Amino acid sequence: MKYFMLIWAGLWRKKTRTIFTMLSIVVAFLLFGLLQGINLGFSNVVANLNVNRLFITNKYSMVEGMPIANANRIAAVEGVAAVTHLTYFGGFYQESKNAIGVFAADVPVLFKLYNEFKIPQEQIDAMRTTRTGALITSNLAKQYGWKIGDKVPIGTSIWTKKDGRNDYQFDIVGIFDLEGNGATGPNSFYINFDYFDEERRFGNGVVHYYIVGVDDPHHADAVSKRIDGLFANSTDETKTQTEQAFAASQLKQVGDINFIVNSIVGAVLFTLLFLTGNTMMQSMRERIPELAVLKTLGFTDGAVSSFVLCESVLLCSASALIGLALARLAFLGIGKVFGNLTMPGFVIGAGIAIAVALALVSGLPPAIRAKRLNIVDALAGR
Repeated sequence: MKYFMLIWAGLWRKKTRTIFTMLSIVVAFLLFGLLQGINLGFSNVVANLNVNRLFITNKYSMVEGMPIANANRIAAVEGVAAVTHLTYFGGFYQESKNAIGVFAADVPVLFKLYNEFKIPQEQIDAMRTTRTGALITSNLAKQYGWKIGDKVPIGTSIWTKKDGRNDYQFDIVGIFDLEGNGATGPNSFYINFDYFDEERRFGNGVVHYYIVGVDDPHHADAVSKRIDGLFANSTDETKTQTEQAFAASQLKQVGDINFIVNSIVGAVLFTLLFLTGNTMMQSMRERIPELAVLKTLGFTDGAVSSFVLCESVLLCSASALIGLALARLAFLGIGKVFGNLTMPGFVIGAGIAIAVALALVSGLPPAIRAKRLNIVDALAGR
């Protein structure tokens, strides 16, 4: 980098303009890192979900639910190794803004199906003997300072009790860690379905999801068809999907995330291209006499054009790296919300590649103009 200081001086010739241009690029690549990171992060989570498990919901609406009595019929289907169920509780702690993912379940069977749950057997056994028992993730325990033995009041905006109240008391009997997102996410709170079903005023005997473990993942499609066929043309028709397909369908309810993200990022980078290109062209026009002096001193046309192009590359790449680094730091907080969601390394690599491409495209026109610069005309101000 023999001429680095010359390039650096040219870049900071107008400090205010350079700073604002850098800030624009930093924000653009921060946005790129966050959006593409979340997009690809969710895709990776979905791709890594277990293909040995099937999710069964009501064919027309998950809100409608299905009779719990269907569990025995599902268990009898060829290829089904285990069956459990989940019912969404819609809980919150103290205030409605403190939402918690509370699910009523047949907890012992659920934890057998999910090897992501890392928990001592004695805590699962405690759920069998404690009617108001609850198992919570370590994330929740850290967030609210809960520990085993605590009695926790949980409210719900959905399931009022038979006495008209909407608050339930639960005893924490276990705290577990999980690898991945498990059945319902990294901030889950599991309670006994039998207790919940006895206490709620309405909807008794109905569950929202069945989770099925299959004996062989290669048979997942066949088992899904058998289950749906079992309830075809009944009042409780079902829709059976692999865990991957179920998670993907939930994301699609929000919208085509991939299309939305790519559209936003594309618009931002397209605008940034014009901004950076205009900055470099303006900088080059202001320095025409200086570039002519460099040529007079013996610098070749190629060297002078290289200086201009290197300024563009340095400006874009340095700013992009700052933006991507900030996005990576932001993911430390995002990961606490979404569990094991991390920023894929591919996003950083793609961001750097886009920054270099942006620099070349925006810096090439002024570099070509600098190369073609006529010394006499430039010094004469023509």
